[in-house]
Amino acid sequence: MTLIHATAVVDSKAELASDVVVGPYTVIGPNVKIGAGTKIGSHTVIEGCTTIGQENNFAHFAAIGGPPQDMKYRGEPTQLIIGDRNTVREFTTIHTGTTQDVGITRVGNDNWIMAYVHIAHDCQIGSNAIFASNAQIAGHVQVDDWAILGGMSGVHQFVRIGQHAMLGGASALVQDIPPFVIAAGDKASPHGINVEGLKRRGFSSETISALRQAYKVLYKEGLSFEEAKIEIQKMVIASASDAATSEKLAVFHDFIAASTRGIIR
Repeated sequence: MTLIHATAVVDSKAELASDVVVGPYTVIGPNVKIGAGTKIGSHTVIEGCTTIGQENNFAHFAAIGGPPQDMKYRGEPTQLIIGDRNTVREFTTIHTGTTQDVGITRVGNDNWIMAYVHIAHDCQIGSNAIFASNAQIAGHVQVDDWAILGGMSGVHQFVRIGQHAMLGGASALVQDIPPFVIAAGDKASPHGINVEGLKRRGFSSETISALRQAYKVLYKEGLSFEEAKIEIQKMVIASASDAATSEKLAVFHDFIAASTRGIIR
């Protein structure tokens, strides 16, 4: 049976799986759905049109599904959708979307979200990402799979962070970080490929070497942005015999080619 503490306030219209655990003084609103195996600590508020998957763990004092901090918001029924097996620590805030975007804030699976993190309206968070304590993510931000955001980092609205990228602690990010790249600084700048992270995740030495060369083409050879894109596209074609390497080079190329805010340079 669902284990709801006697002091918790759970709306009768909320839909909780039979084994959800709800801690003391937690409040759950009427439009909330929570999947099997999820645990919610004390003094947490889950509200709005919020859907939470299975086996998530919410610590104490989290605020989930609140209305967006957007002055254009007028109470439209926007959503927050959270996947499976995420850890969300103390005092984290995650808000629903706005009609100025797709209307949905999304968090994928297996993310590790530490204390005091803020994920604003309309963010699209992938899976296996790490948000260190007090990382602050503005609206409409995209964070791809396996990205890492350092403690006390701040991310400007509409910025994209590519897969396996890493943003250092206390950094301010105002443009996109390409996949696989390390960035840091009070105005974040590139500092090479995330080699150690890629090794831990099973990337071959050949793929890592190719990504390091693509990084050099983009950042070290004095090429214009358009020239660098052409050269990296040539690398994608030339690596066709190595499917894994070609795929990752294509991810790198396609990300920078699609950038609208511009990439860190």
